[in-house]
Amino acid sequence: MIEISLHPDLQEYVPSFKIGCLQYESIAIDTPPKELKGRIELFQKTVELDLSEQPITYYEGVKEWRQVFKQIGVDPTRYRPSHEALFRRLKQGKGFPSSDSSAIMLNNFFSLYYQMPIGLYDLEQLQGSVEIRTGEETDEYEGLNGRMNHMKGKITNVDQNGAFGSPMVDSKRSGVSSNTKQILQLLYLRPSLSEDDTRTLTNNIGEMFQQVHGGHVETAVLSKQRPRIK
Repeated sequence: MIEISLHPDLQEYVPSFKIGCLQYESIAIDTPPKELKGRIELFQKTVELDLSEQPITYYEGVKEWRQVFKQIGVDPTRYRPSHEALFRRLKQGKGFPSSDSSAIMLNNFFSLYYQMPIGLYDLEQLQGSVEIRTGEETDEYEGLNGRMNHMKGKITNVDQNGAFGSPMVDSKRSGVSSNTKQILQLLYLRPSLSEDDTRTLTNNIGEMFQQVHGGHVETAVLSKQRPRIK
């Protein structure tokens, strides 16, 4: 696995902050298999039914990540975690973002099912080691949302070329396509999960993603006890 580190400043704000790291090699991204697409559509309808009667904060993972943003000093009503944005789309009847990518569709499903932001990055577009930290004045990138995202004070992933992602929105530079063969997937884990539960969850996601895309997967969890992997 590439070198990934978790800056201690995040754990000053959130002592139980954790990141699940998964590296996939020799994968094949295609259109979603019919069975997978059907299961995801059924799950989507279940969420839409729940949200027709409940607020988005019905989901503990939404409340938990709003609290994480507050502890870091980010207004969660102005900058929303990506999984909350997905829940909002379903509540508004917009469905999942349109995509014919098995990787993106499955990633969105994991994000809602486990109620946490998840980033998906093309490893060939990243350079050197990766660090997760709070953003600095110069950290910014063009996002998949089509806007420039200024990351000062926000949770940010950086490589030697600068910022490339966050639990809000990822960058065009690191975006995954049908030609992607190597992926770095980062799970912005719910801080309330135990160390054992985070390892189990990370491994389970790796196995399910690999079943659809083939190849090989390595997994690890960054935490206060293990802030760096090489």
